[in-house]
Amino acid sequence: MASPEQTSVVIPTFNEADGIAAVVEELRRSAGWHEVIVVDDGSRDGTGAAAAAAGARVIRHPYNKGNGASVKSGIRAAGGEYVLIIDADGQHPPADAVRLASRLGEYDLVVGARSSATQATWGRRLGNATLNGLASYLTGRPIPDLTSGFRAARRSHLREFLHLLPNGFSTPTTTTLSFVKAGYNVAFEPVEARQRTGTSKIRLVSDGARFFLIVLKMVTLFSPLRLFLPLSLASFALGAGYAAWTIATQSHVTNSSVLLIMLGVVVFLMGLVSEQVAALRFERRE
Repeated sequence: MASPEQTSVVIPTFNEADGIAAVVEELRRSAGWHEVIVVDDGSRDGTGAAAAAAGARVIRHPYNKGNGASVKSGIRAAGGEYVLIIDADGQHPPADAVRLASRLGEYDLVVGARSSATQATWGRRLGNATLNGLASYLTGRPIPDLTSGFRAARRSHLREFLHLLPNGFSTPTTTTLSFVKAGYNVAFEPVEARQRTGTSKIRLVSDGARFFLIVLKMVTLFSPLRLFLPLSLASFALGAGYAAWTIATQSHVTNSSVLLIMLGVVVFLMGLVSEQVAALRFERRE
């Protein structure tokens, strides 16, 4: 089992001067972490100085690159065997951070899964529920919170997928799906989120669409048939059904039904080829 002494804490920040010092101080009081790293993503309000004064090791970006870029910088700089990633908005109690870290060793990734009651708005609850359901189907296992940024993992495994992580707000989505599809041990630990400090930087419509595309991208990378097979069956069934109807009513088969059946076959073959390519990727990785 992991201990806080083996764990580097990474906090990505952007204009969080009002609350970052309290977050760092709470974390340092809660356990003897290997280190607390604050990645200041080009803030203009003194976030880095406030974090340093509170005792954190500060890595500063010269300009704003995005939450994912900050997480990647923190992972590269971390010296612990394990990495705990926590938001700078004060939503997550340090006791929960210790609890997540304590499950490492048995698990390669531990995600702080928020209850729906702690989601800020009904729109965000609906959006997260939709993404969770889609990810659960595509990966073949229940995923109660796909987008939680509160997570802990082996540093070596995080670095393995570093090239896949986007610079924006989709890092939690990408790491969760990557770990699940790679066959690593993933656990979802229930947590209760507190009221955040400041305002959220995630936009429901634009970022929600981006999260949806990230889910599809990850699945086509790791398990393409989960996506290709339903599309293939739908096209084939539609074409075959239309052909049966035209034969019964018009005594001939239309070009449209033939094209739909052929499309179903082609999509299925593309899925098979993509599945083999995905398998070769993992063989090369190992």
